[in-house]
Amino acid sequence: MTQNNAIDTPQMGRRRFGRVNWLGLQTLIHREVRRFLAVWTQTLLAPLVTAGLFLLIFNLAVGARRGDVMGVPFIEFIAPGILMMTVIQNSFANVSSSIVISKVQGNIVDTLMPPLAPLEMVIGYLAGGIGRGVFVALAIGLGMLLFLGIGVQHPIMALAYVVLGSAFLGGLGIIAGIFANKFDQMAAITNFIVTPLAMLSGTFYSVSVLPPVLRQLTEMNPIYYLIDGLRFSVIGVSDSNPWSGLLICSLAVLAISAIAWQMLRTGYRLKP
Repeated sequence: MTQNNAIDTPQMGRRRFGRVNWLGLQTLIHREVRRFLAVWTQTLLAPLVTAGLFLLIFNLAVGARRGDVMGVPFIEFIAPGILMMTVIQNSFANVSSSIVISKVQGNIVDTLMPPLAPLEMVIGYLAGGIGRGVFVALAIGLGMLLFLGIGVQHPIMALAYVVLGSAFLGGLGIIAGIFANKFDQMAAITNFIVTPLAMLSGTFYSVSVLPPVLRQLTEMNPIYYLIDGLRFSVIGVSDSNPWSGLLICSLAVLAISAIAWQMLRTGYRLKP
């Protein structure tokens, strides 16, 4: 009897859900998606209004006086960049705020205690960021089509860049959320790292006009390839090879996800 009980009893620390805890992963993804859908006016409508104001202001302030950029009107040139900039900022905010709020409220243990592997937590958080990024991209893309007449020349490639951009900034959001213990620390990361990287990545200009040193620095920034690749996907012009950009962005997502996985695996700044 004792031997049979020993056989029937799971070993200490051994997972009983197979190689992947599908139920736990699905629950985490569901939670992260419901977080931004519950306040859609803030998470989906507000980015659409912000992007529209950017386009309106640049059109009124610069408009036709700027002339064509890379053979297309200036407003068409900056529209894909503004779309991607908005997508990545919202993906970052979705993931980082989820972790920081849990830490500040003291309920991060609700995420750490369930039998979720670090990789499953990374995937769950990234799914929320990607979901919000795709929703924002669809909303702004529809607005660009209706009000500016800008369609998408390569839809599959555009979707790939949106997903990669959301995943990259989502991974960065995991890292920033784990590192930050207070909202002001999170704000500092957003204002001094994420926003400059997004603004100085060819969103409003072609990198061909930059001095060689600044162009080399820009080409070291993965966000540059996200913006440039989406621009090619939407209007068919770009400063770099969009296929090389897909490879660079994919490697960047893998690298940032690996760092996030390591931080969750070790419990860095999460466990006492």
